[in-house]
Amino acid sequence: MQEVVKKRPIISARERGPGPGRYALPPTVGYINHDFTKPSSPAYSFHSRLSSAMVSVDSSPGPRYHIDAKVTRFGKMETPSYSILGRGRRTGKKGEVFQTPGPGAYSPEKAPPVNAHHRPPSYTIGSRSRYRSVDAVPAPNRYSLPNLLGCQVPHKPSSASFSFSSRRKIGAPSEDLSMSPGPAKYNSIHPDVYHQRQPSFSMQSRTKRPNNASAIPGPGTYSPEKSYVHLPKPPSCTMGVRHSEFVTPLVVNVVD
Repeated sequence: MQEVVKKRPIISARERGPGPGRYALPPTVGYINHDFTKPSSPAYSFHSRLSSAMVSVDSSPGPRYHIDAKVTRFGKMETPSYSILGRGRRTGKKGEVFQTPGPGAYSPEKAPPVNAHHRPPSYTIGSRSRYRSVDAVPAPNRYSLPNLLGCQVPHKPSSASFSFSSRRKIGAPSEDLSMSPGPAKYNSIHPDVYHQRQPSFSMQSRTKRPNNASAIPGPGTYSPEKSYVHLPKPPSCTMGVRHSEFVTPLVVNVVD
């Protein structure tokens, strides 16, 4: 009789796999079998010394060239120098000196476009062709185009068109079938009836005739700048004349 083995669930913590050293990753040094997921630096190699036979075959001169001190990497650096030459050769007729053309002799506008330069369109006016006189093609003003206002052209889109007619008395919107009064027949209510009434003033005529006794002074008669009773005032002092106690006072009106 066979023994029944009880199956248990697999626990990942009990499973032991190979360590990191078991995996063979591609190297990141050099260029042979280099890891393609990593950037590689330039690699250099050391070569052995060449034989003496190769040196003897190479017959190129060494640094034996003499470079002038005035020659730099920007060109020759020296002061301008001139020389006196003979008269140039003559062209054309014998004894006639060669004439160099001036700036007006050139026509740069006639040159073709260079380096994709933009040029405006150019037109020329030619003579009448010999077939134009017998050409039976009608001129542009011989055609009569249809009117595009309204719905006269079937293959052109047209806007809505309307017409004006006289007012109708029967069946028109203006016909009053109920004979009811319009809004203008009613009197509007004054706003003071249902709103708070504002104060109102009126101007009436003079009640009595003015006379000399009732002459009222105008605004220019008053001098408000001279009134300082209601204003704060600093103390004021006056300087009078000193009087003696023994001086007899001046009596003007003597009563008998």
